[in-house]
Amino acid sequence: MVLPGRRPREGGDPGHPHKNTIMKTFYVYITSSQKNGTLYIGVTNDLSRRMHAHKNKLVVGFTAKYSVHNLVYYEAFESIVAAIQREKQLKKWNRAWKLRLIEEMNPKWKDLSVDSPSEEDFEDFIEI
Repeated sequence: MVLPGRRPREGGDPGHPHKNTIMKTFYVYITSSQKNGTLYIGVTNDLSRRMHAHKNKLVVGFTAKYSVHNLVYYEAFESIVAAIQREKQLKKWNRAWKLRLIEEMNPKWKDLSVDSPSEEDFEDFIEI
C-alpha cells in the first residue's frame, strides 16, 4: 500500500535545532463500497493503517457491515482541528456534492490505497 505518511518538520525541533522532528499529517478520507456505492467519511493520522483496518474488517461497525473499504478520496492537513472541521463539513454535504468531489479527484473511482499512484493521479491532490 503506497500512501502518504509522516514527514520531517521543516526547521527541526526548536529545542534541538539540529534534530529533525516528525510532523504528523492528518487525513480526511472517503471510502466507498463500489463506484457510486455506499460512502464513509473519516479522519485519521495514519491513512495506511486505517485502510488496512477497513479492508480487513478489524473494527466492527459501518464499514465492515457494508464493505466500504475502497479509498476513493482524501485530503491532507497539518492540524487535527482543521481535519476534524473538514470531516464534519463533508458529512453535512448532500450526496451529489460528495460524488462530485470524488469524481473531480478520482474520476475512475480507483482504490487509491491499492493502485500505485502516478503523477497524473496527484495532479489535483489537495493539501491544506
